[in-house]
Amino acid sequence: MELPTLRILGTRGVPAAHGGFETFAEQLSLFLVARGWRVVVYCQEEGQGPVFEDVWNGVERVRIPIQGDGPKSTIAFDWLATRHAAEHGDLCLTLGYNTAVFCLLLRLRGVPNVINMDGIEWSRAKWSGLAKLWFWLNDWAGCWLGNHLVADHPEIKKHLSTRVRPEKITTIAYGADRISEAGEEPLHALGLQPKAYLTLIARAEPENSILEVVTAFSRRKRGIRLAVLGNYSESNPYHRAVKAAASSEVSFLGAIYDKHVVQCLRAHSMAYVHGHQVGGTNPSLVEALGAGNAVIAHDNRFNRWVAGDTAAFFASESELSTLFDQLLPDERKIESMGRGSFERFENGLTWPLILTQYEQLLTRFLPARSSQPANRPGV
Repeated sequence: MELPTLRILGTRGVPAAHGGFETFAEQLSLFLVARGWRVVVYCQEEGQGPVFEDVWNGVERVRIPIQGDGPKSTIAFDWLATRHAAEHGDLCLTLGYNTAVFCLLLRLRGVPNVINMDGIEWSRAKWSGLAKLWFWLNDWAGCWLGNHLVADHPEIKKHLSTRVRPEKITTIAYGADRISEAGEEPLHALGLQPKAYLTLIARAEPENSILEVVTAFSRRKRGIRLAVLGNYSESNPYHRAVKAAASSEVSFLGAIYDKHVVQCLRAHSMAYVHGHQVGGTNPSLVEALGAGNAVIAHDNRFNRWVAGDTAAFFASESELSTLFDQLLPDERKIESMGRGSFERFENGLTWPLILTQYEQLLTRFLPARSSQPANRPGV
């Protein structure tokens, strides 16, 4: 009996090493393989040579060597991956719409394709006018060319509904691991003590409110540390401004990709500060909820839905400074907010729930020749 097959496009591949979509691709592929699916993930390799294939933990990988590591390389990889997928009749899941115009090939070949439309990328301030136009055009292309769309947030569905009928869109959020226990050794190596620091994990860009957070925290002595993760370069004016605004209680830890270390940082954090101003369901925020962190987030429609009613919200640097003044000395309030975060996570953002929703959706779009999953434990 032929197994139901899914091909995953749009990421750098598995195992995850780069970001949210890669983590999701890893989680979904392993979940579906365990449920009796055949899963093929397209992986971008740096270098030259022919396309080659292998198997990782039961997941088939099509590995495509591409020279370089910038946007042009990613576009070239996406095109080659789409061409390869079009040669088969299997269901595709495309993660992101940055090169959605290539999905025309899948449409013309009659290959079913579900697209996760990610955030409203063309609205981000960091992009040039030409890049914004490219993303805007591909936003429309994804809406038209996908057989079905996934929005990771109700507000993203509202946006997509201005382009296609709402019935073509399913809202499925992002998931995260539950973090309940973690060792303290990585903290000590970073000069931190349990429950004596706040975490801020984000790309160092203005739309993530890094400067506002660091400035608000640094207005006065806090008696705790602000642990900032991410790359900060002296050649970048914004990065220099952030570091210049920091007090001696701000620790710039650099980019940390070790999952265990990041989980330890989250598990022992007093609270998580989330300054993202745009986007849908942000993975870093969901991961903070999964660790039971009290959340202090930028006040916008995206963050309010994800973080829930027990989070604290700020709209300006001065508001955030006031929140720090009020919350940081109040241990009971911080603990209550943390419990609320974990409850929000348990009620809708765990991986088993999110991945089951994806399986149910993808099953609807399997080609007629595919069977239902052969092994369905727990059903």
